[in-house]
Amino acid sequence: MVVRANNTWVIWLTFALALLLSVSSMPKFMELGRPLWLALFLTYWVLALPHRVGMTTAWCIGLLADVLNGSLLGQNALILTLITFLVLTLHQRLRMFPMWQQSTVLLVVFGLAQLVQLWLNALTGSRPPTLAFVLPALVSALLWPWVCTLLRGLHRRLGVN
Repeated sequence: MVVRANNTWVIWLTFALALLLSVSSMPKFMELGRPLWLALFLTYWVLALPHRVGMTTAWCIGLLADVLNGSLLGQNALILTLITFLVLTLHQRLRMFPMWQQSTVLLVVFGLAQLVQLWLNALTGSRPPTLAFVLPALVSALLWPWVCTLLRGLHRRLGVN
């Protein structure tokens, strides 16, 4: 039996929203803790539909983010692919965890991704290393329950599979 893809456009629409959120303007004091919107949305779809959203999707979305942000081509693609790999590796466990435990695990995953991003920025000389790199990971982990609940409702209401 072959299962047909239903409402796959919803996944891409949420990625477009995440791209817009990632470049939207914020007050200067909040810029340092900008949530990792693409990582959050990608994590949800990887957990919900691992057969549909995977590392290739992460790489493509990351390249779009690189072009949109004007960053080093492949930098966001590498970071999002790393996040997707880690989430896919922990997929079965993460789905069983309660929401607070998922947030804790995602704090570590996003923190590792931010560490790689900091390393890449230090190699290219575009940003001096600071400890503030963990702030977006912390904010994203705190936002995870709300993002997950919102996307789960959208997922179920529109019957995305």
